[in-house]
Amino acid sequence: MLDDLADFTAPDPGRPPVPVPVDWAAVEEWLGTRLPADYKRLADRYGPVDFGKYLWVHVPCADERFDYGTWLGRTHREARIALRDLPREERFAVRPEPGGLLAWGCSRGTDDLFWDTSVSDDPDAWTVVVRHRDSVPGSGLLPWHRYDLTLTGYLRQTVRETWELPSPPGPLLGPLPGTVARTAFLPCAGPWTPPAPVGPRLTAAERAVALETGTGLDALRLLTPPPARPHLGDGSWEQLAEQLGVRLPGEYTQVMEAYGCGTWSGWLRFPAPLRTRAPRFTAYVEEVLEAYESLREGYAEWYPLATFPAPGGFLPFADSIDGDHLGWLTEGEDPDAWPLVFWPRHADQGAPLEQGLIDTLLAWQRGRLGGPGLCRPDEEDDPVEFARFDPWDDDAADAADTSDPSRHI
Repeated sequence: MLDDLADFTAPDPGRPPVPVPVDWAAVEEWLGTRLPADYKRLADRYGPVDFGKYLWVHVPCADERFDYGTWLGRTHREARIALRDLPREERFAVRPEPGGLLAWGCSRGTDDLFWDTSVSDDPDAWTVVVRHRDSVPGSGLLPWHRYDLTLTGYLRQTVRETWELPSPPGPLLGPLPGTVARTAFLPCAGPWTPPAPVGPRLTAAERAVALETGTGLDALRLLTPPPARPHLGDGSWEQLAEQLGVRLPGEYTQVMEAYGCGTWSGWLRFPAPLRTRAPRFTAYVEEVLEAYESLREGYAEWYPLATFPAPGGFLPFADSIDGDHLGWLTEGEDPDAWPLVFWPRHADQGAPLEQGLIDTLLAWQRGRLGGPGLCRPDEEDDPVEFARFDPWDDDAADAADTSDPSRHI
């Protein structure tokens, strides 16, 4: 008989777990595999749980902040990339590859927890594999560790005063309290519906244009569809030029009028340039340049750029979720001739980019733009899926804090 989680845990009285209905047949069909009975029993009894105040066991559910399928895809992608650091003979496969790792949770220490589906055709015999992010006693130098324990066995071993086995079965977390609580960031989680299969967004001919032969804004629009109603703000380009003391390059105006403010590929953020209320574009520019000047005072060799409005000075217009910034070097009187430059947060300052904004965005969305600090698709990613634009409306623009200079410090 399978171990039961209820044998060694108790609901947290302050945040008791709440079950979420799961259509297991639909979930397992979407995954292409059956799931362990103890996991399904946990999900049916408790829903998404914060286990032992440290581990999050994710079950098929969704709300505004979490989607089970999205989380699974992101975790598996990160695992595939991280596993390339291991010698080839030591690497795990990752789902949907047959016998691959299948994620079931994570920790507050950003460890990722998986089943090794290669050990058996019977899901109830799947054992746990953990990708440790921090130092765990017994883990040595390898972040990946196999455990000869099922899900319930692994959780049981984290709730302990002494080891139940003759010796520790590996670098286990804990000891943790034997509590199960509703995951705090999923207070309103409801049922998750597996996404319906969809055909390719582009035909073969369109894909060739988008990724190979197309040029300029037309190719960019095909590869990365713009919103129906771009949001720029309620001001005018003339007003912005007056506020900055200079007009901005024509390519930037073209891109913004096609796309408006928003996030490219979940990473590069363009604030609304024509907002007349806070947060205004000019405030973003001022705060970024103030941060740059502050850093340059102490580390001039790492921050070699002059800042706008000095001749040739750096003028930012977009930032990344990691604190990088994209801007121009305002060299000369013709803004259309200004070179682009990328200020990376976690790398040394590089040379100006060789192309204009449209060609740079197109090369990046195609996965062909390299450079320090730049987010780009993995070698196994489909660039058509990577290339996307998520527009902001007024509410999203209000919430987006693109001018947080503290992220560089």
